[in-house]
Amino acid sequence: MSKEAEIIFKVRLDEENIPESIYWDATDSDIDGLKACSAMLISIWDHERKNSLSIDLWTKEMTVEEINIHYFQTIVGLAETYRRATNNEEIADMIKRFGSEFAGRAIEESSDTK
Repeated sequence: MSKEAEIIFKVRLDEENIPESIYWDATDSDIDGLKACSAMLISIWDHERKNSLSIDLWTKEMTVEEINIHYFQTIVGLAETYRRATNNEEIADMIKRFGSEFAGRAIEESSDTK
Protein backbone atom coordinates (compact mmCIF):
# COMPACT_ATOMS: atom_id res chain seq x y z
CA MET A 1 0.00 0.00 0.00
CA SER A 2 1.51 3.33 -1.01
CA LYS A 3 0.92 6.61 0.72
CA GLU A 4 1.64 10.28 0.10
CA ALA A 5 2.95 12.76 2.62
CA GLU A 6 3.45 16.48 2.28
CA ILE A 7 5.89 18.86 3.96
CA ILE A 8 5.25 22.60 3.77
CA PHE A 9 7.63 25.45 4.62
CA LYS A 10 6.55 29.07 4.99
CA VAL A 11 9.21 31.75 5.25
CA ARG A 12 8.47 35.36 6.16
CA LEU A 13 11.14 37.68 4.71
CA ASP A 14 12.07 41.25 5.59
CA GLU A 15 12.51 43.99 2.98
CA GLU A 16 16.04 42.68 2.24
CA ASN A 17 14.79 39.09 1.76
CA ILE A 18 16.34 37.91 5.04
CA PRO A 19 14.17 35.36 6.90
CA GLU A 20 12.33 36.83 9.87
CA SER A 21 10.43 33.65 10.66
CA ILE A 22 10.24 30.10 9.36
CA TYR A 23 7.31 27.72 9.83
CA TRP A 24 6.80 24.13 8.77
CA ASP A 25 4.06 21.55 8.71
CA ALA A 26 3.91 17.92 7.66
CA THR A 27 0.94 15.69 7.06
CA ASP A 28 2.54 12.97 9.22
CA SER A 29 3.36 15.31 12.13
CA ASP A 30 1.89 14.53 15.55
CA ILE A 31 1.31 18.26 16.10
CA ASP A 32 -1.35 19.98 13.98
CA GLY A 33 -0.72 23.29 12.29
CA LEU A 34 2.34 25.35 11.46
CA LYS A 35 5.31 25.01 13.80
CA ALA A 36 7.93 27.72 14.19
CA CYS A 37 11.63 26.98 13.72
CA SER A 38 14.74 29.14 13.51
CA ALA A 39 16.64 27.30 10.76
CA MET A 40 16.33 24.68 8.07
CA LEU A 41 18.83 22.81 5.95
CA ILE A 42 17.34 20.90 3.03
CA SER A 43 19.41 18.81 0.66
CA ILE A 44 17.78 17.32 -2.45
CA TRP A 45 19.45 14.87 -4.84
CA ASP A 46 18.69 15.33 -8.55
CA HIS A 47 19.19 11.85 -9.98
CA GLU A 48 19.14 12.98 -13.62
CA ARG A 49 21.78 15.69 -13.20
CA LYS A 50 23.72 13.83 -10.46
CA ASN A 51 23.69 17.03 -8.45
CA SER A 52 22.60 18.22 -5.01
CA LEU A 53 20.38 21.21 -4.41
CA SER A 54 20.54 22.87 -1.01
CA ILE A 55 18.21 25.29 0.70
CA ASP A 56 19.79 26.67 3.87
CA LEU A 57 17.88 29.33 5.80
CA TRP A 58 18.04 30.74 9.31
CA THR A 59 16.35 33.67 10.99
CA LYS A 60 18.31 36.77 11.90
CA GLU A 61 17.54 36.19 15.61
CA MET A 62 19.36 32.85 15.63
CA THR A 63 22.55 33.08 17.67
CA VAL A 64 25.95 31.71 16.66
CA GLU A 65 25.73 29.32 19.62
CA GLU A 66 22.40 27.99 18.32
CA ILE A 67 23.86 27.66 14.81
CA ASN A 68 26.80 25.68 16.24
CA ILE A 69 24.47 23.31 18.08
CA HIS A 70 22.25 22.94 15.01
CA TYR A 71 25.21 22.10 12.77
CA PHE A 72 26.67 19.64 15.30
CA GLN A 73 23.34 17.82 15.61
CA THR A 74 22.96 17.84 11.81
CA ILE A 75 26.43 16.36 11.29
CA VAL A 76 25.76 13.58 13.84
CA GLY A 77 22.41 12.94 12.16
CA LEU A 78 24.10 12.74 8.76
CA ALA A 79 26.53 10.15 10.14
CA GLU A 80 23.65 7.96 11.31
CA THR A 81 21.76 8.42 8.03
CA TYR A 82 24.90 7.53 6.09
CA ARG A 83 25.38 4.42 8.27
CA ARG A 84 21.79 3.25 7.63
CA ALA A 85 21.99 3.98 3.88
CA THR A 86 25.38 2.37 3.19
CA ASN A 87 26.18 0.07 6.14
CA ASN A 88 29.64 1.70 6.05
CA GLU A 89 30.53 1.93 9.74
CA GLU A 90 34.02 3.34 9.12
CA ILE A 91 32.90 6.38 7.12
CA ALA A 92 29.92 6.98 9.42
CA ASP A 93 32.27 7.00 12.42
CA MET A 94 34.60 9.37 10.57
CA ILE A 95 31.69 11.79 10.00
CA LYS A 96 30.72 11.52 13.68
CA ARG A 97 34.32 12.22 14.77
CA PHE A 98 34.33 15.30 12.56
CA GLY A 99 31.11 16.42 14.27
CA SER A 100 32.78 16.07 17.65
CA GLU A 101 35.85 18.00 16.47
CA PHE A 102 33.58 20.67 15.01
CA ALA A 103 31.68 21.00 18.30
CA GLY A 104 34.89 21.26 20.33
CA ARG A 105 36.31 23.92 18.04
CA ALA A 106 33.04 25.88 17.92
CA ILE A 107 32.80 25.89 21.73
CA GLU A 108 36.44 26.93 21.99
CA GLU A 109 36.01 29.82 19.54
CA SER A 110 32.77 30.85 21.23
CA SER A 111 34.60 31.03 24.59
CA ASP A 112 37.36 33.15 23.04
CA THR A 113 34.87 35.80 21.86
CA LYS A 114 33.24 36.27 25.26
